[in-house]
Amino acid sequence: MSIPETSVIALYFEADARRDIDAIVALFTDDAVVVDEGQNFQGTAAIRGWQEGAASKYQYTTEVIGTKRTGEESTLVTGRLTGNFPGGTAELQWRFTVQGDLIRRLEIA
Repeated sequence: MSIPETSVIALYFEADARRDIDAIVALFTDDAVVVDEGQNFQGTAAIRGWQEGAASKYQYTTEVIGTKRTGEESTLVTGRLTGNFPGGTAELQWRFTVQGDLIRRLEIA
């Protein structure tokens, strides 16, 4: 299953590919939570900080391998990152919880 082109999840991956931090932050609710590398980032200011810090530490490309709807508002995306980080490739899962047209929660593992 692919991600519908108009979904907020597709917009997230498109903005991430462009490294467009403003566009990424605009996709989240004001009180959204991102969980990445064992840390929680709550609210758009913290999510911006995550994007400007940990999320931009390396150059990478993302290949979405699959998507699975796990609930009415939840989607699991699996993919492969390739870049200049230690190891050079990583298999990841993004668990999105969407509220309306915005992301309410994102867990990356």
